Amino acid sequence: MKMNWRNMAALALFATATVTAGTASAAEIKEVRFGVEASYAPFESKSPSGELQGFDIDVGNAVCAKLKAKCVWVENSFDGLIPALQARKFNAINSDMTITDQRRQAVDFTDPIYTIPNQMIAKKGSGLLPTAASLKGKHVGVLQGTIQETYAKSRWASNGVDVVPYQTQDQIYADLASGRLDASFQDAEAASKGFLKKPQGAGFEFAGPAVSDEKLLGAGVGYGIRKSDTALKDALNQALKELKADGTIDRLAAKYFDVKVVLK
Repeated sequence: MKMNWRNMAALALFATATVTAGTASAAEIKEVRFGVEASYAPFESKSPSGELQGFDIDVGNAVCAKLKAKCVWVENSFDGLIPALQARKFNAINSDMTITDQRRQAVDFTDPIYTIPNQMIAKKGSGLLPTAASLKGKHVGVLQGTIQETYAKSRWASNGVDVVPYQTQDQIYADLASGRLDASFQDAEAASKGFLKKPQGAGFEFAGPAVSDEKLLGAGVGYGIRKSDTALKDALNQALKELKADGTIDRLAAKYFDVKVVLK
């Protein structure tokens, strides 16, 4: 987190960018720069032509439309999103990032937008369950910097489970399909649309029930922002509130999701 005098200096450097240091009003926000890790369908991924697509992308563009601001998308590895936000590479994280107490120590968040269950996938008939006892001696892939990595390392790794972090979800799916991993742990919607419903995911299934742990897995997804950017936070919250009220987020959720999404 930057100190106020640094924020004031940054304002001069970024006069054409988004709000900084909480000194600008919502009406002055001309551009929102979203940080995104684009390999987590159906939240954020790339089309065959290389265009960004997904639920978070569409909601983000709708937020910018409400603010009458330009949307700019900056790709970044998931585990580097918070450091990059703090380094001012973008103004907000919009990449299916769950709000947790640990992350709140580094950045602020908007109000929660939605929550999705977390679930493990493995080969059909494997009999694996998302427990330390069932996974002992197994290799489980997780995306670096995610709540699933935090949970797996905290609850499973100390009990003989090999928790393997990856930089992208696509790498996890590739190693799962090739047999280098016994299972992967991610949110259920990403697993369904990003793997199980694709040819690569034939022969795999959800393994066991959804995993719940509010302390480690959080209670909802929001946009990560710098703690000093109060005007941007207020503007994003207002835009999201309006998009929920007019049904836009509900319609987009129905378009993208198979798993029940709980809107906050």
